[in-house]
Amino acid sequence: MAISATWLADRGVVRVSGPEAASFLQGVLTQDVETLAPLQARYGALLTPQGKILFDFLVVRLPGAEPAFALDCTAAQAPDLARRLAFYKLRAKATVADESADHGVVAYGGDEPEMTPGAIVYLDPRDPRLGHREILPRAKAVAIGEAGLADYEALRVACVVPKGGFDFDYGDAFPHDVNMDLLHGVDFRKGCYVGQEVVSRMKHRGGLRKRVLRVEFDGPAPAPGTPILDGDLPVGSLGASAGAAALALLRTDRVEEARLAGRSLTAGGAPVRVGVAPA
Repeated sequence: MAISATWLADRGVVRVSGPEAASFLQGVLTQDVETLAPLQARYGALLTPQGKILFDFLVVRLPGAEPAFALDCTAAQAPDLARRLAFYKLRAKATVADESADHGVVAYGGDEPEMTPGAIVYLDPRDPRLGHREILPRAKAVAIGEAGLADYEALRVACVVPKGGFDFDYGDAFPHDVNMDLLHGVDFRKGCYVGQEVVSRMKHRGGLRKRVLRVEFDGPAPAPGTPILDGDLPVGSLGASAGAAALALLRTDRVEEARLAGRSLTAGGAPVRVGVAPA
């Protein structure tokens, strides 16, 4: 699905720069940032010590002689993300700044956009179908507008890419719950980071009970937050939707029990067909 350029008004930008910026981020994020090439992005997160997601973002290495990174993050969280990173920074030679007031994020479908002065263009690392994104001066991003936002959201649902604060709650979900392991958001080969032991244990011991999956309806999907039920038993809730398709955070063990028993799931009284997570 090709989409037109779309300003993502709910995205902000946090910049981390300085001689020790790479090693500092390497020690706290789920993703390997030290091997990033200029203008390459990776999906990552900052977790609680218990392994739950506090913030998720795309990390882009910026060109230039001094190490510098832009974190394409949820705009509402940008100030808190900057403060949390500054807290973890300790004596590292790095500077953390919330630049959301000056920069915006635009999503593109189809071909890579032309590089404009002052813009940073990168491929969305979660799924190639999501195409490219661009960080550029905020006034230019706002001028592009949100005409293509509905198409972008439909593409995100089709790719089963959850959005924090909407499809799952920050502070309440593990990376595996929201497909970060499937969307290239966790590097299982890198060294320690905050929450690493819990995430590694979940990967190697298995027993995952939650996933964000795509679900479908015969008509328009009910509103986000609508419970999905097996009879009277809650098995999950709906997130973003596009027509008859939606994302849902589900208890996969309960979904499987219902399937084996031949019981149909419902949401808002409508039958629910459960699809799959990202390939």
